[in-house]
Amino acid sequence: MAPKFGTSGLRGLVTELTSACVTDHVRAFAAACPTGTGLFVAHDLRPSSPDIAEMVMLAGREADLQVTMCGAVPTPALALAAMTEGAAAVMVTGSHIPADRNGLKFYTPNGEITKAHEAAILDALGKADTVPPSPAPRTNDTVSATYIARYVEAYGAALAGRHIGVYGHSAVGRDLLVNLLLALSARVTRLGWSDTFVPVDTEAVAPALRQQLKEWANAHHCDAIVSTDGDGDRPLVADEAGEVITGDILGQISAAALQADHVVTPVSSNSGVERGGQFQSVTRTRIGSPYVIAGMEASEGRVVGYEANGGFLLGFSADGPAGLLAPLMTRDAVLPIIATLVAAGDQGLSARVAAEPARFTAADRLQEVPIQKAQDLVAELSRDAARRAQFLERLGGTESAHNTIDGPRMTLTDGRIVHVRPSGNAPELRLYVEADSIDAANDTLKRGLAELASALDM
Repeated sequence: MAPKFGTSGLRGLVTELTSACVTDHVRAFAAACPTGTGLFVAHDLRPSSPDIAEMVMLAGREADLQVTMCGAVPTPALALAAMTEGAAAVMVTGSHIPADRNGLKFYTPNGEITKAHEAAILDALGKADTVPPSPAPRTNDTVSATYIARYVEAYGAALAGRHIGVYGHSAVGRDLLVNLLLALSARVTRLGWSDTFVPVDTEAVAPALRQQLKEWANAHHCDAIVSTDGDGDRPLVADEAGEVITGDILGQISAAALQADHVVTPVSSNSGVERGGQFQSVTRTRIGSPYVIAGMEASEGRVVGYEANGGFLLGFSADGPAGLLAPLMTRDAVLPIIATLVAAGDQGLSARVAAEPARFTAADRLQEVPIQKAQDLVAELSRDAARRAQFLERLGGTESAHNTIDGPRMTLTDGRIVHVRPSGNAPELRLYVEADSIDAANDTLKRGLAELASALDM
């Protein structure tokens, strides 16, 4: 199956991301979208990424763009650097998916591309002219330092006295995150650095990793353990006991800490954001940062956006303890990590999380599901009330309401929420669950995944 756009850019198997494919998409992007002063390029740490980045740079030069190579840096750091210079950008990353897959994330000088931009790129495939290559790429080796400075200027020494563990695995921003926390006066312990690529999904944290986080927390007596996905735009945070804090709870806490008035978040995020009554408005969207950005752009004033995976977007100039934090309209992992740690103060992360409304989310996915098969099951559940009733009966519940904004999202009479959705660009079927207790959420998740696997003959 050829690479395709999903919720996080163009994705596909490495074997399918050929020079011809990459070149065609970059040329189409240059022809169909604003590029400003040129093209910034960076990549994550998966083995295929440096070679694909070379393909991107050559294609950019053949589109007559001034290309700037930024090396191995996190996606939001690349976006900040490019937007500051009024340039477009391409990040070579497959984010959290396995190393046999990779992808491209495209940015105009204003930030992440929209769904309209995606359509324009697809329409321009195979039509862009080739010109003699522009001059050799420039190099920008200040991207990480600039990104760190953004947070130090806003937060100063706000983490003085905290002991933070950093789970590095193969995240491209692992050293940057350590240096940033040190600059904010935290004490840092490095944990789990890997020389091989580790696909960490912050929205579906594997049981083995959850256990490892608890063991690290017990062994090192950390106030928190933090990490990101492979390209640094989704956070992973565990409290002082090693318990993972879901991304939507990080979003709720960060939005309040930044004194936002308006929140935009997908239908899969925790409903505590409405129940807490802290915000003037909460807008729900389909899953994916392009939809969140569109919702933010339709709002005015102090608006933020976040997803259930924890990626956070800041739409206004916010006050930090030491200074202003400028807007950054791209999914970011660092801001929700820092904002939540600072908001917890001396009470600790677990106590700060306990102060949120008592709604608990859990999410996971079935992998290696044929895409068409997943889409067919989701369509059946969306249109057939009897089929939904059969599915929910196996979970010990009955439906009181449902919507199909992004796959069937079923509200049960006991208050639980069950949401089934195919991945946008991977052979996966995702399940999101919300309940009044973490045990109920996890039990429903486990039973729901088993029923979906049975329905798919897995």
